[in-house]
Amino acid sequence: MHPNLAFFAVTSTPNPADIPEGFHPVSIGGPFMAHNGPLFAKWSGDRVLLGFRVAPQHTNPLNICHGGMLASFADMLMPCAAIYQMQGERRFLPTISLNVDYLGASPLGAWVQGQADVLRTTRNMLFAQGLVTADGTTVLRVNGIFKMGPLLGDGAERDPFKLLPQP
Repeated sequence: MHPNLAFFAVTSTPNPADIPEGFHPVSIGGPFMAHNGPLFAKWSGDRVLLGFRVAPQHTNPLNICHGGMLASFADMLMPCAAIYQMQGERRFLPTISLNVDYLGASPLGAWVQGQADVLRTTRNMLFAQGLVTADGTTVLRVNGIFKMGPLLGDGAERDPFKLLPQP
């Protein structure tokens, strides 16, 4: 049997030195993402960037980031982009449809980073798309449809990750 095919459970937290400059840990997605993260965010000047370092707990038996982790990341990426791009009240955005095109592998240790754009909003739905890279190489193309759910808090918070420059 290939040595990487043995079952094991390993979790690790990235060394802060392994996180690109300007990225800060963010708490998003509730307990599921807290267990599968950590995720990091950065304001680029015109959009939010989301990322994570591929750790052992993110990989499949071949030490490549599991497609389910990448899909979960994409499912967080587009609503996070929406928080910073949308006008109006901030809402919970449950996923109606998520499409993921896997274009390449994200090996153990790679920095996975995504950016997304809101394409359109209606009274009840939000449409978004994004690209995800691993160490600068495009590995995912994603798009999704999200329901305009209940308000988050009072709906007014425009910078929940505290990424924007303060006046």
